[in-house]
Amino acid sequence: MASESFSFPVMTAADIAEALHTYGIAPNANLRADDIAKPAPDLLPGVFSLFLVNIAGYVANHVQPTSFPALPDVGIQIIRLFQRSRHFLESIRFNSFTLRDLFRPTPRRVVYVLSAIINYLHFRQEKISLLQPIVDEFPDTNEHRAELKAKIAEHQKAIADHELKEQMEEPVVQQLQTEVDSLTQRVQEYNKQQVALRAKAKAIDEEKEEILSKISQADFELMKQRQENSKLLSKVVESPEKFQQALEKKASRAQLKNQERIAMQKIEEKNNTLEVYTKAYEKLSKHLSEISALQEHAAAAKAADKEVKALKAKIAVQNLEIDTLAPKIVELQRKAFETEEHLKAKEKERDQKIADNARKMASLKSEMDRKHQSFEDRQRKVEETITKVIL
Repeated sequence: MASESFSFPVMTAADIAEALHTYGIAPNANLRADDIAKPAPDLLPGVFSLFLVNIAGYVANHVQPTSFPALPDVGIQIIRLFQRSRHFLESIRFNSFTLRDLFRPTPRRVVYVLSAIINYLHFRQEKISLLQPIVDEFPDTNEHRAELKAKIAEHQKAIADHELKEQMEEPVVQQLQTEVDSLTQRVQEYNKQQVALRAKAKAIDEEKEEILSKISQADFELMKQRQENSKLLSKVVESPEKFQQALEKKASRAQLKNQERIAMQKIEEKNNTLEVYTKAYEKLSKHLSEISALQEHAAAAKAADKEVKALKAKIAVQNLEIDTLAPKIVELQRKAFETEEHLKAKEKERDQKIADNARKMASLKSEMDRKHQSFEDRQRKVEETITKVIL
């Protein structure tokens, strides 16, 4: 198919100038038929530049120069313009376009090339007119498609933002979880120490009470002994006979003093022990205050744990929102796919109609060619008959 040539009628210079103005690809607003008959070197580059931008849809800054300065970058642009122009002409089976046609065109080649372009534009305009009713059946397809794509992009952006926020909060949650676990373990250890210290403090308190009771009992016994000693002394003064008894009792008093001294030693030892227990009690009180501080820290850790749980609950709610958005996105994608399938079906139907019209045009053209040939045969026969009659 690529080897077939593109057949078209060669137009006049006036028709070409008018068509160039009609399709908006005239290099200047004052283009006339004389400019086609005697072309300037920048005529074809100007026409092709406007054609590629306005008709073929190339970007304007990629299709430039309309003159031929000797700068290297402009030379590259001219080569690019030639390549794209030749690619288009080859796509419509016009295979004889050369670089000479762009640099040094002859009037005959300018008319020939521009006739090919304008005949293509006429053909294109006819096909667009045939397809316009089909296009009019779906006026809002592109708008609806763009709206669906915008909604999908919006939901995808919301999901991406949520995932990014979740990823950014994940290290904080992990760090808080680690701190909470560490504080929980420390609280458990301090609770065990507190239980042990309380048991030890209770034992110390019981022993202290026992020592105090023994001290009170010893003080009471000492006071009784002193009272008895006072009575004995009074009896010795009253009766010498009783002095002997007092001497006898002196030994017992000495023994009592010895017992008193022993009791005082015991009391001193018990006082030392009581002092030790008092210091231990103070240390225990200090430990208890530290334990209270740790409990406050543990309460703060529990509050942090509650905050972590609240964050996890929030994340769970956001995940639920994502799960609810996912079916909507799927539904939108399904609708977009259905719309595209419907559009493809209509495009296929359009292509089928175009193919049918092409076949009809080909049949009509062949019928016209046949009639034209028949008309030429008849004309030739009439001319032969007239020639015979004249002769």
